[in-house]
Amino acid sequence: MTSTADRRAGTPAAVVDVLHVTGPRPTPASAFAASLSFGWRALLRIKHVPEQLFDVTVFPLMFTLLFTYLFGGALAGSTTAYVQFLIPGILVQTVCTITMYTGMTLNRDIEKGVFDRFRSMPVWRPAPLVGALFGDLARYTLASVIVLALGMMLGFRPMGGPIGTIGSVALVLLFAFSLSWIWTMLAMLLRTEQAVMGVSMTILFPLTFASNVFVDPATMPSWLQGFVTANPISRLVTAIRDLMAGTPDAAHLAIVFAWCAALIVLFGPATMWLYNRRS
Repeated sequence: MTSTADRRAGTPAAVVDVLHVTGPRPTPASAFAASLSFGWRALLRIKHVPEQLFDVTVFPLMFTLLFTYLFGGALAGSTTAYVQFLIPGILVQTVCTITMYTGMTLNRDIEKGVFDRFRSMPVWRPAPLVGALFGDLARYTLASVIVLALGMMLGFRPMGGPIGTIGSVALVLLFAFSLSWIWTMLAMLLRTEQAVMGVSMTILFPLTFASNVFVDPATMPSWLQGFVTANPISRLVTAIRDLMAGTPDAAHLAIVFAWCAALIVLFGPATMWLYNRRS
């Protein structure tokens, strides 16, 4: 019912009734809840466009089979022997390679104006970016499962058992989440999706191939060994191999955690600054 005071003030009856019915404004979602909502959005988009899973299904199969049967006999004498060395490395290479699609997807949303709408919503400011990364963690997990399942079929046997295997996947996912902040920053800087892909591949190829993923660095020239040893991908692969073998090394794990922290600290704030600057 409209009060007499409201009528005297000249307020339309329909507006007053709506204000009386709605009551106080709902409590805004927390930062974590808002991020999860945007992560769920990313998963729903995969549901409606399943072709987005091409990179996390075909690439793991292709990389694992290709390198196992091309290099296995030449490098280790047999594919069975080589697969014990290769699978931890190919797991890292596969997941890190597909992280670039995070930046490509984000750039596509920016070009379509979707993120302009997100910035106008009363939610935690970084939620659309963090949520997108949360959604991509599901894709990275699927790629990890495919690599490990295929490796088991080819004869890979992790001596670290389920705990070592799960710990290895968790460490890869943490590093992938940290690495993805580079591509989100590129999505803010570059104008097209193709440009994001080109720059990302230029960065990823030297990191993944000039590493210890496929061969022991001891077989490389001395001038290359320094880069390979300092390469964060090599550090991650070494830590993963330790976990898979059941002999985790605290020093190797500490270096990987330090790289993850450095990537987030450096590129997370830079991405948010560029994100806020666009508004």
